[in-house]
Amino acid sequence: MVHQKLDISVYRESNETIVALTGEIDLHTAPRLTSAVDAALAEDPVRVVLDMRGVTFCDSRGLGTLVILARAAARSRAVLVLANLGDFLKRLLTVSGIGDHFVIREDPDEPGREADDPDQETAR
Repeated sequence: MVHQKLDISVYRESNETIVALTGEIDLHTAPRLTSAVDAALAEDPVRVVLDMRGVTFCDSRGLGTLVILARAAARSRAVLVLANLGDFLKRLLTVSGIGDHFVIREDPDEPGREADDPDQETAR
């Protein structure tokens, strides 16, 4: 069985750290994601933004990891933000019943969004 990998790019913008993800979040890749976010939190950002635009799959381990990372951010007095969620991730968060526990940043290019307010976030 071939496992998809997860590419992780981390960069800092003003008071937030962006963790851009491409690939799958699952049993095999979740530990790397945890390490990347833990390292980002060690730099004391106000927000850690997980850019999920390139995520193609997320299993139950991946969902559990997102919950754990949100709690770790809160303990560090930061906020974990999920950004650029695709339709399947939005549906997965809704069906699992945990979507309301995350801060979600909508893509400012979506219809009905204010294009001049890219930092608008919604707590769900």
